[in-house]
Amino acid sequence: MRSNLDIAHLGYVELFTPLFDESLGFFTDVLSMDAVDSGDGTAYLRTWDDYERFSLKLSARAEPGIGRVGVRAVDEAALQRRAEAIESTGLGRGWVDGQPGRGATYAFADPDGHEWDLYFESERYTATDEARPALKNQAQRHPNHGIGVRRLDHVNFLAADVEASRDFVVSVLGALPTEQIQLDNGDIAGIWMTFSNKGYDVVYTNDWTKTPGRLHHVAFAVDQREDILRGADLYLEHGVFIETGPHKHAIQQTFFLYVWEPGGNRIETVNAGARLVLAPDWELITWTEADRAKGQAWGLKTIESFHTHGTPPVAQSVQSSPDPPQGDDDE
Repeated sequence: MRSNLDIAHLGYVELFTPLFDESLGFFTDVLSMDAVDSGDGTAYLRTWDDYERFSLKLSARAEPGIGRVGVRAVDEAALQRRAEAIESTGLGRGWVDGQPGRGATYAFADPDGHEWDLYFESERYTATDEARPALKNQAQRHPNHGIGVRRLDHVNFLAADVEASRDFVVSVLGALPTEQIQLDNGDIAGIWMTFSNKGYDVVYTNDWTKTPGRLHHVAFAVDQREDILRGADLYLEHGVFIETGPHKHAIQQTFFLYVWEPGGNRIETVNAGARLVLAPDWELITWTEADRAKGQAWGLKTIESFHTHGTPPVAQSVQSSPDPPQGDDDE
């Protein structure tokens, strides 16, 4: 059971890219996102059914990686409660100006050094005449090009210490752990957590390099499996590197496809029909090393880069470490 209900959902992620124009083209032309604000080396993008102004901030940097991750509180009182709880851990950064369309924001870090924003006030998106949908309960008309990602689904952080980050997100932010990977020595190598009734919003998986603050992937949801299959053809046509998939995960049972966007960050497209967590007394599901050795639910064996590639990249001496991750089916 969630320790509190103060966080509503994952609101946005910021990605760094050394190839800003190429990455922007990937998200707009291939994933069908719209750029609603832009500046010098920065763009704010939205999927077609975002109710908020944007869900992705793209920033030009020398290396790829993850920037700020925003979560929305359920109301102003919840925002204040969580800010006070975070402050008491010593990981708070203080109040800052919000991103475009967001109000007062409390900035903080998790124990692994990933940077977070907590906010409540948020501008709702109003469609232009050109983008206005026929159905009033839809934020925007469905795009007539590209894959057509519907919403931001989740972020998967790499962590030097999965358990420390898990404890923080559960006890301080109130997330519910839904599934986990436990190694034979008892260590937790991966944890899937939700703020809502989705299977998961935030994931931490073990960074085998033990480098803090890195990204495994960001995921966007589509409506059905056929969108992912069509997406594979579109990735091929646009010269996007397909890393692995389409297959089905055993963990969380998502149908997936992983690619590297031009800047080097791993991007996942998942089907939006994934499992929901409706039980108020949900029991955490644990996957063992023996379970993971069986591989995906179905599909080809996961390739090595899925366990070794993260952003920003690490030094070659670390990448060639003889201690690779165990198992086959990290989400």
